[in-house]
Amino acid sequence: MTEIPQDIQNLSFEDAMTELENVVRRLESGRIKLDEAVSTYERGVLLKKFCEEKLASAKSKIDKLVIDKNTGMPIGTESFDEHLNS
Repeated sequence: MTEIPQDIQNLSFEDAMTELENVVRRLESGRIKLDEAVSTYERGVLLKKFCEEKLASAKSKIDKLVIDKNTGMPIGTESFDEHLNS
């Protein structure tokens, strides 16, 4: 499994998404040379992985802190998705 480089790990989720969008635009333009396209694609894969990990981490934190609708107090570790469906 490929490790995410430190420069990507230092990005905020929003900055990583912006960079990923720029990667997609560059690749879709078709105006970059093959070697550059390959390295740009590889960076895009790492940015996507980083963003997915950030989202999973945020969801996990939310899942751990479910708030009671009536009291506004934390009530446990029920899944956020399960809480929305109740």
